[in-house]
Amino acid sequence: MASLIPVKEFNDRRHRLMERMAPDSIAILPAAPERVRNRDVLHPFRQDSDFHYLTGFGEPEAVLVLIPGREHGESVLFCKERNPEKELWDGFLAGPEGAIETFGLDDAFPIADIDDILPGMIEGRSRVYYPLGKDHNFDAKVMDWVKLIRSKVRSGAHPPGEFVALEHLLHDLRLYKSAAEIKVMARAGEISCEAHKRAMKRAGKGVFEYALEAELIHTFMENGARSTAYPSIVGGGQNACILHYIENSAPLNDGDLVLIDAGCELECYASDITRTFPVSGRFSDEQRALYEVVLAAQYAAIEEVRPGNHWDHPHQAALKVLTQGLIDLGLLKDTTVEQAIEEQAFKPFFMHRTGHWLGMDVHDVGDYKVGDAWRELEPGMALTVEPGLYVAPDNTSVDEKWRGIGIRIEDDVVVTKEGCRVLTEALPKTIPEIEALMAD
Repeated sequence: MASLIPVKEFNDRRHRLMERMAPDSIAILPAAPERVRNRDVLHPFRQDSDFHYLTGFGEPEAVLVLIPGREHGESVLFCKERNPEKELWDGFLAGPEGAIETFGLDDAFPIADIDDILPGMIEGRSRVYYPLGKDHNFDAKVMDWVKLIRSKVRSGAHPPGEFVALEHLLHDLRLYKSAAEIKVMARAGEISCEAHKRAMKRAGKGVFEYALEAELIHTFMENGARSTAYPSIVGGGQNACILHYIENSAPLNDGDLVLIDAGCELECYASDITRTFPVSGRFSDEQRALYEVVLAAQYAAIEEVRPGNHWDHPHQAALKVLTQGLIDLGLLKDTTVEQAIEEQAFKPFFMHRTGHWLGMDVHDVGDYKVGDAWRELEPGMALTVEPGLYVAPDNTSVDEKWRGIGIRIEDDVVVTKEGCRVLTEALPKTIPEIEALMAD
């Protein structure tokens, strides 16, 4: 399947990063290492997000080097050479030639030659941009290369004088999504919406949580998204009150709600959706009342996602609606909205933030504050909006009829010039829509 992001965009990203780098500097970024699952079996390989963002190159044992002003090419890739015998076992490799021809790198070398070539590229550069501490084994290699240069100082070698975290420059670039990135994320959202619909229809008394998870994974893969963006959460009944419940092994009971938090990953871009619905296809009175509060909170939060507002605006909008709802339904007593928020009386029922950045990582990179101030929302930023209410089964401060109900509603949103675009709006979330879908 052809990539939805053109090669030119990866090239543009590298150049934008190099424009931010200091003169006479170099950036070094290794690919993700392969991970052993058990014995001689590896986990399915997933490229490091930063590395993929700059290259689109999906192989391990590779290193990207950016050298602004280098005469023979500023973007250099070290990667595995082609080997027909190995490719017979493990699949096709691009090789240094493919890195140039297919992926648009300026220059490429065999990874086996990196110890001979890279120290010479580092030598004479005043600053090294590098993700120090991310891969301890590769950290040691980089230090060995620098030590080698330092050992030659008496012969006129010039070792770098400064190491700078590459993430400081790169992650700010990743925060702003291009039109091509939004296209990928929108498609990931479409696939995930379809998967959630199928899972809703699969629900029923006695059906196990993992059967709904299977519907999700099947739909993801059937549509070209070969992996989940994160372990899927399928929590029936009181399991929905466990925020990161991933066991997904319990049978569903008639009269309970099911909370599904799941999204596919497409071309290394994540989707992230949560819906809560009744096993029976019909909400009870208590479930309906709490659900309407959460839905109203989400609508209020989405309304605040627009340029000029800062990151905390959606959260505060949702928090006010949730707190008022808790008071109206009698779960919080003898208080006002303002007082309950100031004293954090809502915390037993709503203990997380209303969203997070979204992109190549499901909890994507990017600072939420600039200095001490919340970051202002700008076009191209992508985030989730996910308020919830969770009444723990052992919460004796509320009437028994509320206990064990967990509800979260989450959509993927991109900031636009006019306001925002909901990428996952195709998935029903009003009570009439959900009940109609499950009755169909």
